[in-house]
Amino acid sequence: MFGWCVARPSNEIQIPLEAYIEYGFQQGETAIVICGSKRSGGIGIGRLEKLNDTVLQSHFVGQTTIGADGRVAPPSITGVQPGERLLSVRGSGLALSFLQRGPICEEALNHPEIEVIMVA
Repeated sequence: MFGWCVARPSNEIQIPLEAYIEYGFQQGETAIVICGSKRSGGIGIGRLEKLNDTVLQSHFVGQTTIGADGRVAPPSITGVQPGERLLSVRGSGLALSFLQRGPICEEALNHPEIEVIMVA
């Protein structure tokens, strides 16, 4: 778990620094956005080179550009709303997950020490 990420009014969310490094994101690169599972909702963000020719291709819903300091703006089709808290967690190793609901989020709510990350 990397932390709770709060979507800004512009719908940008901050990729936690640890996740940014772990997933190898680079400022200015195009990232692929995939839809989350039915159970957890949310989105996944991954590098094109990692997601190309994987089973996750069927879940592509758009793309975004990695902005300054690891900010991303998911496409509106994802349903991410301004002010919404998304739990950033390790996904399949192919995409960073931002969960909206489900058992992992419910457990995280019991841990107030989990960092809340907002776009600077």
